[in-house]
Amino acid sequence: MDTNRIGDPITAPKVFFITGASRGFGKLWAEAFLKRGNKVIATARTPDDLNELIEKYGDAVFPVKLDVNDRESCFRAVKQAKEHFRRIDVLINNAGYGLFGAIEETTEQEARSQLDTNFFGLLWITQAILPVMREQKSGHMIQVSSMLGLVTLPFLGLYNASKFAVEGLTETLAAEVAGFGIKVSLIEPNGYSTDWAGASAIRTAQTTVYTPLKEAFFEKLAPDSWGKPEATVNAIIKLVDSPNPPLRLLLGKVAYSLVRQNYEKRFVEFEAWKAVSAAAHGK
Repeated sequence: MDTNRIGDPITAPKVFFITGASRGFGKLWAEAFLKRGNKVIATARTPDDLNELIEKYGDAVFPVKLDVNDRESCFRAVKQAKEHFRRIDVLINNAGYGLFGAIEETTEQEARSQLDTNFFGLLWITQAILPVMREQKSGHMIQVSSMLGLVTLPFLGLYNASKFAVEGLTETLAAEVAGFGIKVSLIEPNGYSTDWAGASAIRTAQTTVYTPLKEAFFEKLAPDSWGKPEATVNAIIKLVDSPNPPLRLLLGKVAYSLVRQNYEKRFVEFEAWKAVSAAAHGK
C-alpha cells in the first residue's frame, strides 16, 4: 500500500469533511482525495453544485447543504456526516471569500458578513467537529487561512482582519487539543488563479478619493504573483500524510518571500524600540 504516487493512498482511506467543496481549492482538493480512494463529506450552500463530484465518485461523496454562517446548520451537518461515515478523520475548513475595498468604504453589513463567514463560520465547524475527533482520539483540523493572516495588503482590510483572527484562534486551538490526539494546521496561500478575486469576491462601493491608489496598487501586481491552483495538490497531500504536520504551511513562492521580508522588518523595529518597551514594564 505504501507508495509515493500522488494518485494512490499511502495510508488507509480517510474520511474528509471539506467546506466550500463546490469550487476553487475545496473542489480541487476534494477530487484529489477521492482519487486516492478516500471518502469526502462535501459541503456547499447549493448541493446541486456538487453533482459533478457525485457523478464521478458516487457513494464516496456525501453531499451536505451547509451555510457556515448558521451555527445550528454547522452542527446538523457534522451530525449527518458522523452518522453516515461513522467518523471524520480530516477537516478542511475552506469556506470563505474576499471583500475588496478600502476600510473607509466598508459598510457595517459588509464588515460583519466578512467576519461571519471567514471567522465565525470556521469557528462553528471547528466546535462541531471537535467532539467527534476527541471521541476518536485522533483527527487533523486544517484551517484555510492566507498569507494575509500574517501580513497585510491594502484594500483587503476586513479580509486581512478575518484571517488574522483565524490565525490566533487556530494557534490557541492547537495547544488546547494536542493532548486529545488531534493535530492542527493552518494553510496560508498567496494569491491563486481561482475565482477568489473574481466571481466569489465582494467589492465595496467605490469612493473616488481611493481610485488612483487602488489603480496604482493593482497595476503593480505581476501576472506571476498568482499561483496555479493545481500545484497545491501535492502540498496538501503531503500535509495530510505527514505523521507530524506543521502548524503553519505557506503555499506559493510569493507567500514565503513576503512573509519573510515583513517579519524581518518587524524585528528591526522591535529592536529599535527595545529600550522603550523594556522601560514600559516598570520594574
